Amino acid sequence: MKLGTIDKRLLTILLVVFVQMLGASLIFPVLPLYAQRQFNMSAEMITLLTSAFFAAQFLSGPFVGRLSDNYGRIPVLIVSQIGTVISFVLLALAPSLGWLFFARILDGITGGNIIVAQAYITDITPREKRTESLGYIFAAFGLGFIFGPALGGFLAAVYGPTVPFLVAAVAAAAVVLLTWYALDETLSAEERRSARARRTGSLTFGSLLGGAPWALSLMLILLIAFLGQFALGLLQATFALFGEAVLFQGESQKVTDVGIGLLLSVVGVSQLFTQTYLLRRLARRFDEGQLVVLGSLLRTIGMTIYALVTTPWLGAFGSLFFAVGFGIASPPLQSMSTALVSDQDRGGVLGMFQSSVNLSTIISTAIAGVFFARGPTVPYWIGAATSLVAVMAMIGLMRWMPTQPVRASEA
Repeated sequence: MKLGTIDKRLLTILLVVFVQMLGASLIFPVLPLYAQRQFNMSAEMITLLTSAFFAAQFLSGPFVGRLSDNYGRIPVLIVSQIGTVISFVLLALAPSLGWLFFARILDGITGGNIIVAQAYITDITPREKRTESLGYIFAAFGLGFIFGPALGGFLAAVYGPTVPFLVAAVAAAAVVLLTWYALDETLSAEERRSARARRTGSLTFGSLLGGAPWALSLMLILLIAFLGQFALGLLQATFALFGEAVLFQGESQKVTDVGIGLLLSVVGVSQLFTQTYLLRRLARRFDEGQLVVLGSLLRTIGMTIYALVTTPWLGAFGSLFFAVGFGIASPPLQSMSTALVSDQDRGGVLGMFQSSVNLSTIISTAIAGVFFARGPTVPYWIGAATSLVAVMAMIGLMRWMPTQPVRASEA
């Protein structure tokens, strides 16, 4: 897809996602070490802080998706972004451990930004280009992740640990203004009324047990998303602690902060390359299921590298393989989920998909600290194993689904 042929609405929503991700990734390498150094939190408690965010997002995810179906994408997107602004400010000003948890839970409850952005893209994108367009969201993720972690580590090292949170709040506030002035609503008033009228038929986890023809396939897709995300949850919760304990052992706090941020920037560069170049070419040759298998295998390799290496230079290869694998597997898996339901339920199924991902992250981040306490590399061995199980589950789904496989670009 050439830049000149991309829908301007798609470019705008990708800019929104980029700025949002830039702000969120600013705090990614900083928050665990901030909690450890300023509040004397143990590894188990730090990973629970991460888990609290995803627990709140898991509970709110399906409701946020359906609210966007019922009342429009833009109002829900703006409200969720305002919640993010407030949470970042609270992190910077938190006087106690309880306020840290409150800030993360608030951001989780209102954190429907990406769910609604994905629904917005499916609204404006034809089915045959949906995998590619959803892939651009991950490219925007990657671009934000190139600059965010490195900038967050630099700001924390030079200006203090609370400055990244304040800068992230400013970035989130800019997203609110950008959404308000630059995006148009994609759902007509009639479509929103129709969605509200279908209360009894709303897509929920309970509806998967109702015997719909697509129910079993969707349940298997959600299971694969759960398994694939488990490794990412372990990585999210422990990477800063792992970097300090293993990759940058014996280095100063400033070197550690900047170094962890730079390693996470490798993830961003890899994501950007995958979504803007690699995925489009692979999608022309392989069907969606095959892409999920390939991406899951690469994630397995990335986690294994993390578990084996002890230097930041080799750790960068783990970031490369993991990010490329994640970027290849996630968009086609999301696209497969939206293809199973009616267009009116796209927001709801993406909310369910995100909730499945978040449930996996809740569990993995909650127990990651326990694994880390047993050994800094233990979470990465477990992540490699769960990624491999996702490969086998996807192969099973490909054999189960009655439809003939098609290339992802044709969907």
